[in-house]
Amino acid sequence: MCNGRKYIVKREYVRYVMDEKQKEPDGKNRMENFSSTVTITSVDTGVYNDKDDLYDPFDHRDKKHATSDGGSLAHLLKASLGTGILAMPSAIKNGGLLFGAICTILIGILCAHCVHILVRSSQVLCKRTRTPMMSFAQTAGAAFRIGPKPLRHLAKFAESFVDAAIGATCISGSCVYVVFISTSIKQVADYHTGTDISVRLYMLMLVPALLALGQIRNLKHLVPFSVIANISIMVGFAITLYYLFQDIKPISSVNLIASPGQLPKFFATVLFAIEGIGAVMPVENSMRTPEHFLGCPSVLNIAMTTVVALYAVIGVFGYLKYGELTLGSVTLNLDTTDVLSQAVKLLIALAILFTYGLQYYIGIDVIWGALRVRVSKKFQGIAETLLRIFLVIVTVIFAIAIPDLEPFISLIGSVLFSILGIAVPAIVETVSCWDNHLGTYRWRLWKNGTLVVLALLALVFGSWVSMVEIIKLYE
Repeated sequence: MCNGRKYIVKREYVRYVMDEKQKEPDGKNRMENFSSTVTITSVDTGVYNDKDDLYDPFDHRDKKHATSDGGSLAHLLKASLGTGILAMPSAIKNGGLLFGAICTILIGILCAHCVHILVRSSQVLCKRTRTPMMSFAQTAGAAFRIGPKPLRHLAKFAESFVDAAIGATCISGSCVYVVFISTSIKQVADYHTGTDISVRLYMLMLVPALLALGQIRNLKHLVPFSVIANISIMVGFAITLYYLFQDIKPISSVNLIASPGQLPKFFATVLFAIEGIGAVMPVENSMRTPEHFLGCPSVLNIAMTTVVALYAVIGVFGYLKYGELTLGSVTLNLDTTDVLSQAVKLLIALAILFTYGLQYYIGIDVIWGALRVRVSKKFQGIAETLLRIFLVIVTVIFAIAIPDLEPFISLIGSVLFSILGIAVPAIVETVSCWDNHLGTYRWRLWKNGTLVVLALLALVFGSWVSMVEIIKLYE
């Protein structure tokens, strides 16, 4: 699920900054809130005390523009149900019908659990540090600041690492968008012109539009583009479903389980499609009743159940429809000679083009936020403009280098989403619970250790298989 709506990052919702460089008179670290009147207490130990229960971070949040439970559910669904769903038939192809369907559900449960422990850890850390709310990166930093003393010096690194991972995820997702848009346009254009122009040339043709979208610096200016994108993708998706449920092949015509060499690509693609952890903390932070985000039933459980069910259904029926011919995005399988299919390809391409602006905005917001302090105020405007131009060119260069959706998607899923969506939440919970809160026989330590191992396996094998596929493109 890599799309621009996934990562509505902290700076649009959260203005709380924890600066470890500021010290109390006694030399201890102090986390300070620059946007709230709430006092952030000094924390030099990870041990709970009775006063922790007296501070309720939810009571200290600014709820002037808070969202309802329904609105928060809509945000999560919007963040999750993006272009990644179009890659699910390809994922099932790489897993097999039976194995892929079952494991899609299991991976969905795993992702939901990781979101749960991240949010729960953030809420506990807010209480222990007397902070109303935290972003993903701030949660990681706070966990190490109050965790075991030998690890506290890693707090700043943890925070920077999460920010960097979110930025890299958004920029790499933008590269996928360039490949998808160009491939869709090429299919329609080549059919009508009778030519076979390289997809790389179409990528170069997109550069002026991408540069223009990349210079948008205010989120509200992207709203009209998002509205058009949402309408286009809903119409295109509805027509795609119409095609998918026609002339479905029998189950005997497809593989129930794929070869072992394909399975890493399956796991990486599903992680890419489902994982949307970057949007979770902003949504939870903006809720009017954040206590409803977790639990049963809860906003998180309802959203994840809906998302996983839809992804499994689309993946299974898309694979049954096109079998081993399934491409990286199921819309690319639609018959180009059909006018309605051509409309779908162009509608989805338009939606992704306009979503590129949001995806890129989020990535540049993180990257420029880290670089701004290193540039003189006199030259910040020019520096930001040049950075935006440079990164647009970078996304196009990477897209030209890897003009195939399937290995590109699995590479990003295995490298970025396995770490950001699984390993980091597991590490955050372990560090924040290290002192007497790991449970009987330290079951949280064993559980989270297993999650980290799974993330590393996905990273190693998924990236290895993806790189082999990418190398084959040049042979």
